[in-house]
Amino acid sequence: MKYYCKLNYYLFLLLFIFFSSFSNPLRASSIPSQNDEKFVYLTFDDGPTPKITEEILDVLKAKNIKATFFLVGKEIKGREAILKRIYEEGHGLGLHTYSHNFKIIYKNPESFIGEMEKTNTTINEVLGTTLDIKAIRFPGGSAGRLNKNFYTKLCEKGYLIFDWNVDLQDGIKGNLSPENFLQNAKKCMDRSTRRIILAHCNSNNKNTCAALDEIIDYYVSEGYTFKAIDQNTEPYYYKFK
Repeated sequence: MKYYCKLNYYLFLLLFIFFSSFSNPLRASSIPSQNDEKFVYLTFDDGPTPKITEEILDVLKAKNIKATFFLVGKEIKGREAILKRIYEEGHGLGLHTYSHNFKIIYKNPESFIGEMEKTNTTINEVLGTTLDIKAIRFPGGSAGRLNKNFYTKLCEKGYLIFDWNVDLQDGIKGNLSPENFLQNAKKCMDRSTRRIILAHCNSNNKNTCAALDEIIDYYVSEGYTFKAIDQNTEPYYYKFK
């Protein structure tokens, strides 16, 4: 009897481990173990935006922190000075499509890639550079949108996909208090010691700016090193079929 109980226990344990591996379809790829050095990548989507992006840059400068801005191409016109400041102050540049129009960008992989290339061209025209920006972010995230064929086409272009494992939720709840954003910044979707924080710099993200100082202080106190995403940064994207 004891033998069968022990056998049933080990059988249950093996089944639990097996099915647990499929329990989280959004678990991201390329996650370092907990023993790795603690890095945090502070990222801002949807800019550049007058005043908000500038206030964010003011905080980053005062704190001597480098972040990454995933830029929307159509937002650059008339705001060229903000883009130049982002670049000149040493922050990372990422592509977040040109139109941010879901019907256009997700029509097919070619349309998506064309939007990224158009934004890269616009950035270079403003900066007078020949940057080949490979860091990209899917509007709304890659979950449910990325598949094997899509991924292959992006890899052929050399693109590096960056989703996130920390979400301020300021993209959909811009009116949350600075304290709420601080608490959201402490919540990670996985056990990685590499944190990629999703934040936004739209016109309704005033409270994101207000929370930024304390968010930075929290991660510094936890022993994290802030880094900007560049061509050598390991990509981070949600698992797909």
